[in-house]
Amino acid sequence: MSSPAEIPFKNVLIIDRFSETPVYMQIARKMINAIQRGVLVPGVKLPGTRTLAHILEVHRKTIVAAYNEIDAQGWIETLPNKGTFVTTKSLVITSEPLKPGLEYVAAYPQKTGFNFRKSMLLDRYIPVSKATLEFTDGLPDVRLAPLNKISKAYSSVLKRKNNNKYLGYSHVEGNEYFREQLTSYLNNTRGLHIGKENILTTRGIQMGIYLASMLLLESGDHVVVGDLSYYVANMIFQQAGANILSVPVDDQGISVEAVRKLCVSKRIRMLYLTPHHHYPTTVTLSAERRIELLNLSVEYGFVILEDDYDYDFHYHSSPVLPLASADASGMVVYIGSFCKALAPGLRIGYIVAPQNFIAEMAKLRRIIDRQGDLMMEQALGELLNEGEIQRHLKKAQKIYHERRDLLCGLLESEFGDYCTYKLPPGGLAVWTEWKAEINLMKVSRECLKRDIYLPQTLLFQTGKLSAVRIGFGNLNEAEIGKSMEILKEAVEVSINV
Repeated sequence: MSSPAEIPFKNVLIIDRFSETPVYMQIARKMINAIQRGVLVPGVKLPGTRTLAHILEVHRKTIVAAYNEIDAQGWIETLPNKGTFVTTKSLVITSEPLKPGLEYVAAYPQKTGFNFRKSMLLDRYIPVSKATLEFTDGLPDVRLAPLNKISKAYSSVLKRKNNNKYLGYSHVEGNEYFREQLTSYLNNTRGLHIGKENILTTRGIQMGIYLASMLLLESGDHVVVGDLSYYVANMIFQQAGANILSVPVDDQGISVEAVRKLCVSKRIRMLYLTPHHHYPTTVTLSAERRIELLNLSVEYGFVILEDDYDYDFHYHSSPVLPLASADASGMVVYIGSFCKALAPGLRIGYIVAPQNFIAEMAKLRRIIDRQGDLMMEQALGELLNEGEIQRHLKKAQKIYHERRDLLCGLLESEFGDYCTYKLPPGGLAVWTEWKAEINLMKVSRECLKRDIYLPQTLLFQTGKLSAVRIGFGNLNEAEIGKSMEILKEAVEVSINV
């Protein structure tokens, strides 16, 4: 067994003089950590308080306080006339005797000591940048969010005497009042005919897709998506063990005939749609095709997972009502959120489906995320009831309409030699197709050099396709002008390289 003289306490108990944590507590925690890791083995005698104070160059009272803390937690014991020892009752990791001269610096392990299943499927880069400006795939401008209204409503809920019901466990399906208000809102804006029992709240679109997929899909099932489609949804379907089948998308949306042909040859379990507006190409699924797809779903028995992430912003006319509004056979699971309407950080979403499916999904949600943020849901429910969110959306739509027109005008006047685009009827992004000789990866790198971030996730460059999905919602008019100026410079430089 090592003696106190052999243990390099100065290396084991390193003190950070600039830390906000008191020195005695730093010493206590590091000594406990050393005991847990077996650096200080059971039964080893610890230095006296004066000796350790001299070694660590601290006041003796600091060591006394540290020993008292360690003793209170049961890691050491003091024997009269003998000294202080690491208790033999502690459950610690066994260790070889310490060798003199070695440094023992406490550090968290870099890797696990156990094996676990890894997924290359989920290894998709998550874009993060410190650049001043950024192109997104269609995020809103959080500066437009009615934060004062949300803050006031949330604060009001917190201050009420009866707020205990929002601080404990409640309905797995979500805040009851919020679901009641959301029911009215969706019935009025989406043409639905639902009750609160048809709604399950989520933390956003992706959680909704995940929950539905885990409940609906089994290994080997076939899921039909558009070509191209939302990459996160594809990852979720594949994670569930499903096979993805792609069908063409044209100016009217996903091809009904292609879906029909697949149904004849294979058993289709699910059709995934982003009708407003198709991700990533921004086209709107026509009303005629929506009815045709509903009829196909009844005929062949497949589920329609309708991801209506982009319903709120439509510029030329009223939005086409979702498939769920015309579903008389219970074949549609409808997913939406307020992440685009308000801000991505407000993780409030919802799933709409027949009651028996919602009840079963609530069981699954319970073991993943017991319930949503009841306080925030209550606040948003009150804002819906007061019409604040509806007023915000009306104002935001006008602003985003102007930004879309500005961006498309610049594409028309400045980028005609490089790309083509189609004016999107709504949403917060524009789909642009570029000449094959333009290396979009080089363009992305050149943009970053000029302090604007163009993520690789927005680039779609294959043998037949060279395209970029350019979001405009997060940029004001001045920022759009500056961003497009930089983008043009980057394109020109990449061509000349």
